[in-house]
Amino acid sequence: MHIPHKLPDEFPDEAVLITRLMKTNYLFRRLAGRYDAVNRQIYRIESEEEPTSDDVLERFKKERLKLKDQIAHARSNRAANVSFTDRDRRRR
Repeated sequence: MHIPHKLPDEFPDEAVLITRLMKTNYLFRRLAGRYDAVNRQIYRIESEEEPTSDDVLERFKKERLKLKDQIAHARSNRAANVSFTDRDRRRR
């Protein structure tokens, strides 16, 4: 069973960074965990495993989008910090 919209699908060019953040950053891991839980819930609703109202589905979709935006922001901030740190190390 392939669940669409998993983080690696959403950020295919950032898979290594996301994996590293999942292992090293507690807050990122919690954010990504919440994203995965909401995404699985949406999949269950859309596949009619767990029927619900359209309003509930829309709330979940909005939450997933908000979480994705937060993850993208955290990912880009972390990527900038990693790049800056790497440049500093090379200068030394």
